[in-house]
Amino acid sequence: MSIKAVVAILAGAVVLYGLFTIGMPFLAAIVIAMFLDGPIRAMMRIFRLNRVASATIVCTLFTLLLFGLAYLIGAGVVSQLVELWTKAPVFLDEFNKMFKDATERTELFYNSLPADVAVQVQTTLANSVATITSTIAGMIKSISGYFIEAAKAVPNLFVAFIVFMVALYLVNYSLPVLKTQFLGLFEQKSRGKVDEVMGNLRSSIFGFLKAQIILSALTYLVSLLGLLILRVEYPLAIALLIVIVDVLPILGTGSFLVPWAVYVLIKGNVPLAIGLVALFLVITIFRRIVEPKILGDSIGIGALPTLVGLYIGFKLVGVVGLFLGPIVIMIYKEMRKVGLIKFNIKLE
Repeated sequence: MSIKAVVAILAGAVVLYGLFTIGMPFLAAIVIAMFLDGPIRAMMRIFRLNRVASATIVCTLFTLLLFGLAYLIGAGVVSQLVELWTKAPVFLDEFNKMFKDATERTELFYNSLPADVAVQVQTTLANSVATITSTIAGMIKSISGYFIEAAKAVPNLFVAFIVFMVALYLVNYSLPVLKTQFLGLFEQKSRGKVDEVMGNLRSSIFGFLKAQIILSALTYLVSLLGLLILRVEYPLAIALLIVIVDVLPILGTGSFLVPWAVYVLIKGNVPLAIGLVALFLVITIFRRIVEPKILGDSIGIGALPTLVGLYIGFKLVGVVGLFLGPIVIMIYKEMRKVGLIKFNIKLE
């Protein structure tokens, strides 16, 4: 592999990283514009419209559909999240009262022990209660901080959404021109191969995004079904929280379900505690089995390379790497397939 090719690959990786961070609105606009290009071309052909008129109609319909789905799906979930959060202090008070009652009920047990042993046991138990209480209070404070940070981020998210919508229209208006300009960066003999890579990469990226949506949807359904079986309050909101923490490798479902199971176990609800632990195991096993398979089938790079890309990407650049890693593998695979990258180990 030539130095020029290595530099081009590194530059491409930097551009991809930039698109997946500060350039996310533009990346989303480009990806969705590629998805809408088919309907736009079909409308141009059927109704004899120019690209600007056809793109305007299709983008507007897509925007209305996006808002409609957000309203239908988000209305119930958001209301349950707000109601659940308003009851968080109540849960903490119940936890404190529960431990206080448990401590009072153990007074009789202390009286049956030697004085020094009783003092030691009581001190240990009191310290444990204080530690657990402060931990839960810290968790609630942290979650409250996340809500506050999310509230602070609303203006930035609003600006990003406006930029995304404007970029979506502009990219759809000039997508063929942008494609021609991009191919113009390469030598004439390489443009056909680059165009083929772009076509295959578009299919792979759509497959990757579809796989992520399918995985999140399946995780949500499994969580919702488990919560309904356990007859838990606010199943819609809690299932959404499970999906959110499951996407983040630092946390995972265990950071949400296991403390909850411990809490209800101490409270005396053993069946619910067992059910929550079982739900955690089911979700974890389900994700570990299904995720590499769905991603591999959708993007065509196999389960093992997909898993390697997910892990290395996350270790190198964090959560962004979960998306960037598999995409880099996809680009490398397609470039090797068309002969843009030739790398063979010679031992002689």
